[in-house]
Amino acid sequence: MIRISRRAFLTSLAAALPAAALARRAHAAAVDELGSSTRNMRALGEAILPAELGTAGIAAAVKGFERWIAGYREGAELLHGYGTSVLKWTGPTPATRWAAQLAALDRAAKRTRGAAFAELPVAVRRSLVRNDIETVKSSRIPPVVSAPHVALALLAHYYETPAATDRCYNAQIGRQTCRPLAAQTRKPLPLGRA
Repeated sequence: MIRISRRAFLTSLAAALPAAALARRAHAAAVDELGSSTRNMRALGEAILPAELGTAGIAAAVKGFERWIAGYREGAELLHGYGTSVLKWTGPTPATRWAAQLAALDRAAKRTRGAAFAELPVAVRRSLVRNDIETVKSSRIPPVVSAPHVALALLAHYYETPAATDRCYNAQIGRQTCRPLAAQTRKPLPLGRA
């Protein structure tokens, strides 16, 4: 009879766990952490999203971003472009990195301003975020999944929405929505008109 210690058994069991399971657990933990810091995420949205969205619009944009994070799956097949057969898959979850960045913003606020990030005035929050992302060298907003910072990811997610396109052109374009063929030749109505 072979005797093995509990520690040796658990070590061998941990080595047998596939990396994908560990990644899923890390993603789930990061989603939980981001979900528990909804107050900080909303405070971040108030600091970086367009103020003309208002409280309800910012809350909706933040909620949409949180749903996107919760739905992210590592290794999922992506749509490939027209005329190419090259398949691509999603990479490691960015949620773990973003959760750490949101927590770091809160710690920096407490350390430098003596209050939680969500309790600070919007202008001070903007300053903290600006200081946090000033090392990012890009002339464009990156795609959500490859955003190097949670603030840029939230901003990129909002600007990919049909509502952002409508607001940009001040018209009811409805990008990425299904419209009847008869409406294709009509000029989009201005925002605010039914």
